[in-house]
Amino acid sequence: MLFTEIKAYIDSLNIHAIPEDRQTILIELRNFVRETLAQNEAANLIFICTHNSRRSVLGQVWAQVAAARYGIPNVTAFSGGTETTACNPRTIAALLRAGLEVSKMTGGENPVYEISYDAEQPAVIAFSKVYDQSPNPMENFAAIMTCDHADDNCPYIPGAEKRFSITYTDPKEADDTPAESETYDARCRQIATEMRYVFSKV
Repeated sequence: MLFTEIKAYIDSLNIHAIPEDRQTILIELRNFVRETLAQNEAANLIFICTHNSRRSVLGQVWAQVAAARYGIPNVTAFSGGTETTACNPRTIAALLRAGLEVSKMTGGENPVYEISYDAEQPAVIAFSKVYDQSPNPMENFAAIMTCDHADDNCPYIPGAEKRFSITYTDPKEADDTPAESETYDARCRQIATEMRYVFSKV
């Protein structure tokens, strides 16, 4: 069962405010999930941005949460980058403000985080990695490009059944400014809203 605060957060998101052009792309992702599950296969989703530190992590987390909210089994969300850095602490802070529970499993320059949203579901494991690095699947997955740089520089993702361009403005633009928290919260909420839209229609 979803944590009470997380369920309230998801249910507060206004999917009707999503622009029509975004809805068109999101419906394509919905169709992939629906068709994959209809074939009794697991729907694996890898959210990809350059550093796997902000937008791709938010996509991974909220896709998994939204699938749980709507009782859709056999969906596993992953994330990756075109290079390895670290999951940005500002991303983690935004997820905490949204009501998720986060534990740091390892230290070092690229910590591994355990992000919990449901008492009965496995936690999301988040850390910066290249998109074809374990535990990400090597085949039979959809690649969701969440940043323009990765989208432009990775026109082909080996092993992907489908590739979707669902890009977001980088909240990094507000780092170390008075608007930092507000900007990260807005991007967190935007991505959560769009993942709710996808899974509410599966």
